[in-house]
Amino acid sequence: MYVRSKVSIVIPFYNCQFVHLAVESALAQSYKDIEIIVVDDGSTRHIEKLTPYMKDIIYIRKTNGGTASALNCGIMAATGSYFAWLSSDDQFHPDKIKRQIELIQNAGTFFCHTAFFYINEFGERLSEVVAAPLDRIQLIETLMKGCPVNGSSVLLDMNIFYKVGIFDESFLYTHDYELWLRILPHYEWSYIKEPLLDYRVHEAMGSVIHGKEQTQEIKKVQAKHFQALSRLLRKEPRS
Repeated sequence: MYVRSKVSIVIPFYNCQFVHLAVESALAQSYKDIEIIVVDDGSTRHIEKLTPYMKDIIYIRKTNGGTASALNCGIMAATGSYFAWLSSDDQFHPDKIKRQIELIQNAGTFFCHTAFFYINEFGERLSEVVAAPLDRIQLIETLMKGCPVNGSSVLLDMNIFYKVGIFDESFLYTHDYELWLRILPHYEWSYIKEPLLDYRVHEAMGSVIHGKEQTQEIKKVQAKHFQALSRLLRKEPRS
């Protein structure tokens, strides 16, 4: 049974040395009606970093199946009406969930994402604000070429999954991009231009290790959704 005000924060975890920092940032949220679900995707290292937080999280261990499978496992276990994804190497700012809940409920939208900062392995800021297009037409055009939406910046209503389905586990590296493209035709999005997330860049991150495979998958995702996005773009009113 879903609790209307609750946000389920799902943290997929696989051998990540920064996972305790992700958990701490979730626990530090000013919005308190949350549950934190850490899905251990068959980790063999850094599991001990979770030990101090076990009483504060829902810990699920599964055999290794990739990030999409871990996210889906978390979604299935969630009891909140809203879903937020926090990668185990990223960190929420303290008011992230509160700001998003306020906006998504006031605006009547089902999907919200935010700007963010890049940080390095030491937590040092590497960038100015990284933003996405505010205008829907620009957003569609940008999504046809690449993905400006950071997965850890997203908060969405669980009802979306009933409409369009959950993450496609056949996409190992671009499951987020593919899901956003399924969501876009059916829902208006809201956006917070202030950065509410620190996105960590480091040598062990998946996009670095699997860069070539990710590039190939991006092409498959774009080919799959090109026609639908083209139709959507033609329907959008222009000033």
